[in-house]
Amino acid sequence: MPRLGKTVFAFVLALAFVGCGEERDPATLVFLIESSPTNLDPRVGTDAQSARIGQLIFSSLLRRNRNLDLVPDLADDWELRDPRTYVFRLRRGIRFHDGRVLTSADVKYTFESLLDDSLTSIKTGTYRRIEKIEAPDDDTVIFRLKEPYVHFPLSLSNGAIGIVPAGSGEEFSSQPVGTGPYRFRSMTPDRNVILEKNEAYFGPAAKVARVEFRVVPDSVTRALELEKGSADVTINSLTADMAETLRGRPNLRVMQTPGTNYAYLAFNLQDPILKKRKVRQAIAHALDRDAIIRFLWRNTVRPALSILPPVSWAYEDDVRTYAYDPAQAEKLLDEAGYPRRADGVRFMLTHKTSTDETARLKAEIFQAQLAEVGIDIEIRSYDFATFYSDILDGRFQLYSLRWIGANNFPEIFNYLFSSASFPPGGANRGRYRNPRMDTLLDTAQKTFDPAGQKKIYSEVQRILAADLPYVHLWHFDNVCVFHRRLENVRPYPAGDYDFITEINLHPLNYRPVDSRKVPGQLHDAK
Repeated sequence: MPRLGKTVFAFVLALAFVGCGEERDPATLVFLIESSPTNLDPRVGTDAQSARIGQLIFSSLLRRNRNLDLVPDLADDWELRDPRTYVFRLRRGIRFHDGRVLTSADVKYTFESLLDDSLTSIKTGTYRRIEKIEAPDDDTVIFRLKEPYVHFPLSLSNGAIGIVPAGSGEEFSSQPVGTGPYRFRSMTPDRNVILEKNEAYFGPAAKVARVEFRVVPDSVTRALELEKGSADVTINSLTADMAETLRGRPNLRVMQTPGTNYAYLAFNLQDPILKKRKVRQAIAHALDRDAIIRFLWRNTVRPALSILPPVSWAYEDDVRTYAYDPAQAEKLLDEAGYPRRADGVRFMLTHKTSTDETARLKAEIFQAQLAEVGIDIEIRSYDFATFYSDILDGRFQLYSLRWIGANNFPEIFNYLFSSASFPPGGANRGRYRNPRMDTLLDTAQKTFDPAGQKKIYSEVQRILAADLPYVHLWHFDNVCVFHRRLENVRPYPAGDYDFITEINLHPLNYRPVDSRKVPGQLHDAK
């Protein structure tokens, strides 16, 4: 992997010439991100930056804590009145950032605007089971469902949806108003998003007064900004080699903690080549994931056998696996009807990716490994917005992305692999269809017995491991690089940005007593 070595060498050389940090507001936390959020309306945005920044602006009826348990947020408590009726009682006195008092009418409107075609959103499919929403008084919301749905409370939590003021239309994303710990100040596409502390927040107050999410697409530039002192923190946005190099810099810390985010390679199953299961299985056998984990990720990721992380109660590891086996890949491709031509090539596929350095490098590694079994890969890279739009519209053969947060719960299977979840009502972007899968997923939604759910989701994972609409790649650890003036940096397992609210921000020239002893540093976690 010579290109990786050249990139790291150029980065280390650049560090030697880094000058002093630029003048900036010491009360502002500068957080580096790879791309702009595509839509900060929590009913619409589904990309990682929209979801993560949105969780700071908006509150939900429920939220997930560090242990991934559902706990109250805007709702003070809730109950399952019968298998199709959920009742939520709201906290009193909560105000939106513009001063309006939050009531049940806002909650009712948030979901009804998704169901009455007021908005175009792939999240609509998540709430199609809602038959009726009632707001008998300002403090009570009643959801009546068309059928029992055991995972319904999860779809009301942070990361899934945020509550917006009644009457918010399509223009809402340009000036979003929520009830979260931070209020929206401004956004300049491809430059930054600025948030300010919500002094009237009903929960624990944020300790940092102002946050600038600065968009820096290039990973080397992100690392250099941290070293210069012109930025404070980034998470999961640097290569493992860059993080390891920065660990030795006296003004920075590198922390590695267990994470749950998941990377995958996806197929378009409507494609005449990729609709053949043996072709997909051959591709899985042709990828040397262990080598990529060692050399590209420096053991900061772990091989994945499922979309769910191993900590999930529904995780199943007794599934078909695909060890690196080029000979088996060649055999499967022959059986699928694609022998090598005179030039050694069986067929060509297009792999779409973003312009992110690591994403492009990963695509090039896939390209080289698949060439060994006669598959010619053309890589097409685009800015993230264009790339993501193509994925949502099904304009791809192969692509690779991550699932962040949503993959912690088995409801993700319905969202990704039910035939009722084709876009725009869901995220079955590869158009996977399996009648047995549909039956299992429908049954799981109506099964309230935990043991029964576990049995169903184990079979779901075994079917997916055989059919391979995704090739499981790896689960990421969280690697957070931050300036020494930050204290109490404690990333959440899903890699969300909620930990920002807990950070203590010292002056720019702050020097801790011992700059090297930080629990969870990268070299301690290997």
